[in-house]
Amino acid sequence: MMAPLMNTELDMPGPLNPPFPERLRMQDLGRVHFVGVGGAGMSAIARLMVQAGVSVSGSDRAESAAVEELRSLGVKVSVPQDAANIVDVDTVVVSTAIKEDNPELVRARELGLKVIHRSEALAATMHNSSVIAVAGTHGKTTTSSMISVMADALGYDPSFAVGSVVAGLDTNAKLSSADQPWFVAEADESDGSFVRYRPQIAVVTNVEPDHLDFYGTAEKVYEAFNRFVASMPEGGVLVTCADDDGAVALAQRALAAGVETVTYGESPDAHVRISATTSEGISCSSQLEWNFTVGEKTYTGAASLRLNVPGQHNQLNAAASFICGLLTGASPEAVLEALTHFRGTDRRFTLRGDVAGVKVFDDYAHHPTEVQKALEAGRTVADGHNLYVLFQPHLFSRTREFASEFARALSQADRAYVMDIYPARELPIEGVTSRLITDAGYSEVHYVATPQEAIQRIVDQAQPGDVIMTVGAGNVTEYGPQIVHQLAQLAED
Repeated sequence: MMAPLMNTELDMPGPLNPPFPERLRMQDLGRVHFVGVGGAGMSAIARLMVQAGVSVSGSDRAESAAVEELRSLGVKVSVPQDAANIVDVDTVVVSTAIKEDNPELVRARELGLKVIHRSEALAATMHNSSVIAVAGTHGKTTTSSMISVMADALGYDPSFAVGSVVAGLDTNAKLSSADQPWFVAEADESDGSFVRYRPQIAVVTNVEPDHLDFYGTAEKVYEAFNRFVASMPEGGVLVTCADDDGAVALAQRALAAGVETVTYGESPDAHVRISATTSEGISCSSQLEWNFTVGEKTYTGAASLRLNVPGQHNQLNAAASFICGLLTGASPEAVLEALTHFRGTDRRFTLRGDVAGVKVFDDYAHHPTEVQKALEAGRTVADGHNLYVLFQPHLFSRTREFASEFARALSQADRAYVMDIYPARELPIEGVTSRLITDAGYSEVHYVATPQEAIQRIVDQAQPGDVIMTVGAGNVTEYGPQIVHQLAQLAED
C-alpha cells in the first residue's frame, strides 16, 4: 500500500519550543523495577542498566530463558507478578503491553513512585552517546543487529539494544566502555514512543500500515514516522529505502523540511544502489554503487558486497548499514569487510537443524511483507526443491487487516500450513480466524487444526534438498525442534 504524500509538514523542533522530551538520566532513576522483564525489549534495557551499575529488579508472568539469564547477572526476578514485589523501588518501568490493572503497576501508583515507559528507560541509557536508531515496519531487528556487528568489527565498541540475540555478539544488549560511543538501537514504532531516542542517524527500512490496533488508521502510522524523523537533533541524517513507497514518501517530506537524507535500494534513483544480486547457499552477493553528499563531504565509489546470510532483503539491510558505516567515518573497504562478520540474529531465518539433507529454518516474520521476504530466502536456499511452511498468524486485528496479503505471500511455498491465531495481547474478534487466510483462494495454503497435524504432514513429505520453515511471532518457534527430532527419528528407521 503506497503511503500518501500528506499535506502535513514534519513538525520540526525549534530552539524555543522543542516538542520532544529530554532524555532521563540513569543516575536519577534510583532503584529500578521492570514489570514484564522477560520480554525481548525489557530484558535488553535491564541488562544495560545492570552493566551501568543500576540496582535492578523485575517480574514476569512465567519463567523463561531471559528470566534465568537476568538472574545469573544478579537481578532479582519474581514470578508471577504481585504487588508485594514493589519493595525498595524508586522507578517502575512498564511497556505498552502492561495493563493499568496490573497489580505491580497499581501498587507503584499507590506509593507515588516514578512510572516510566520502556522507551524512556532505554533513552536514559543513551546519555553521552551518538545514536543510530533503526525503525521501520519490518527489518528493524536484522538491520540494527547488522549495524551492531559492523560497528563492533570496526573496533568502535558500540552500545546496542536490539530485539533478539545477535549471532557473534551473543546477547541482545551491551553497554560500551567508551567515553562517547555509538549506540545502536532498534526503534519500535508499535506505540509511537520511538520519538524519545533523538538519533544522529535515523534508519527507516520501510513504512507500511501495521499496529492498527494502536494507531487506528494508516494515516496515523505515517504521522508517527514523521515525528520520528522530526525528533532528530540538528544535523541528523535520515537513511531510508528507495524501493519502498512509504519510505520514499517519508524521504520527500524530510527533504522538504531540510533534513539531510540518503537513500538505498535497487531503484536507479537511490544514492546507494544495489544490482546484480546472486545467491549461493546461505551467502548472497551484489554490486554496490554510491554517490551522495552529507554536509560538506561527498561519498562516491563502487564495490562488491558479500554477506554470509541469504536473501535480497539482507542486501538492502546491508546497504543501510553500509551508509551508517560511512557516516561514522569508516572507509568503504573497512565497512564492507566488517559486514561479512554478520551471521544473522535469532529467529530471523535461523537454521534450527539439517537432517538427511532437509534444512529447518525459523523466522519471526508476522507481517505479509516480512513473510514474503522470508519465503523468498527459503526458496533461494531450496534451489528448486520443495519449500514447506508452518505459519502462525499473530494478532486477530493483523489477521483481519491482511488475510489476503498473508495468503498471497504464503502461496510461494509448495505447501503452507496455517495454525490458529496467536492472540498475544488481544481478545478474539468475531469472525476472525485463520480460515480468512486459508480461504483466500490459494491452493498451496491449508488450515491445520493442530500443529502436530502439520508437523506430521511435513515430515512425511520432506525429501533431501527440501526446506522447512516455521514462521510467526508467537510460539510457533517451539515446533522447529520437534520437526528436527521427527526427521532424525525417520532417518534412523
